[in-house]
Amino acid sequence: MDSPAQFTIEPGEGGGAAVLSGDWTAITLGDAGPRLRQALGAAPGATLDLTGIGRCDTAGAYAIVRASGGRVDPEHIRAPATIARLLTLVSHASRAPAVPHRRTHSFYDLLVRIGRGLANLLSDGYETIAFFGHLMMAVRHVILNPRRIRWPAIFSLAERAGLDAIPIVAVTTFFIGAVVAFIGADELAQFGAQVFAVELIGIAIMREFNIVITAVLLAGRSASSFAAEIGAMKMSQEIDAMQVMGVDPFEALVLPRFLALLLTIPLLTFVATLAGLAGGVIVSWAVLDVSPSFFLQRLVEQVGATHFWIGMSKSPVMAVVIAGIGCRQGMEVGGDVESLGRRVTSAVVHSIFSIILIDAVFAMIYMKLNV
Repeated sequence: MDSPAQFTIEPGEGGGAAVLSGDWTAITLGDAGPRLRQALGAAPGATLDLTGIGRCDTAGAYAIVRASGGRVDPEHIRAPATIARLLTLVSHASRAPAVPHRRTHSFYDLLVRIGRGLANLLSDGYETIAFFGHLMMAVRHVILNPRRIRWPAIFSLAERAGLDAIPIVAVTTFFIGAVVAFIGADELAQFGAQVFAVELIGIAIMREFNIVITAVLLAGRSASSFAAEIGAMKMSQEIDAMQVMGVDPFEALVLPRFLALLLTIPLLTFVATLAGLAGGVIVSWAVLDVSPSFFLQRLVEQVGATHFWIGMSKSPVMAVVIAGIGCRQGMEVGGDVESLGRRVTSAVVHSIFSIILIDAVFAMIYMKLNV
């Protein structure tokens, strides 16, 4: 059983002696260190007798060294060999000057940071290629044996990632369509061409905003949840347990999320198109006095279905990108919560950046095709 650190001052020649007893450890030390320092300050020539100490750790040794003013020589302190070596070690460590860490901002450091960034970029590229290669092997396995497809997981994920997102997608694109109609009515009114607001709303919603807004919302909603779910399983070693049992994590976790988004993003894009056009119709009716029947008639005659199919053609690519980034970031989670938070944030940021980049690439492709 631990005994508290204690000491007594015995009078004698040269200031007497301080006899220490008990356990001088971090747990039992208490306020014995300051009291010993105060007692030795009143008797400068007193020596220390540590032969009665039971246990002593670095906390107790540091308290004794501070109380003795850093003097640990045998003439001043009488102690067993093990405690004497500990006191010497602590005394030298306490007197060692702290080495300040100097941050340099030289051109060499800039080159080092650029090199590390490029190395990390190449490493991420390699890991991404390996991830999609493993995914393609999982797709090959389920094609050769369709019974390996986990339909319950796919439909459950499709409901959570797709159907549950219909309200937020519809409301957001409704207001986007209304804003586009307001801007178009205000700008075109300067030229007396308010009627062309129908074309502006139709092309903007059916070609760009329907898929872009849907993909951005799913990037913040589904990519983050995919990364968090798979990352939590990685932290708790559930994925390692699946591999031990012979279950491929890509077939059980990654592939169902890909298929779920491939099924739901076209549906959400269609809902976004209807909601955006509804917002444009209402604003055009209220501001431009364009009736819904005239709006729809002009939309069919002047805009057509080509722009709608252009927007829908982007949805499978967006689904692959969102699911791929979310699942890959989840598989890269380490064993700590900080890694989980960093990967979830990266999933959202990378998804949104990729969505904007892919939409720009599609725009250039269709411009070259004159579509």
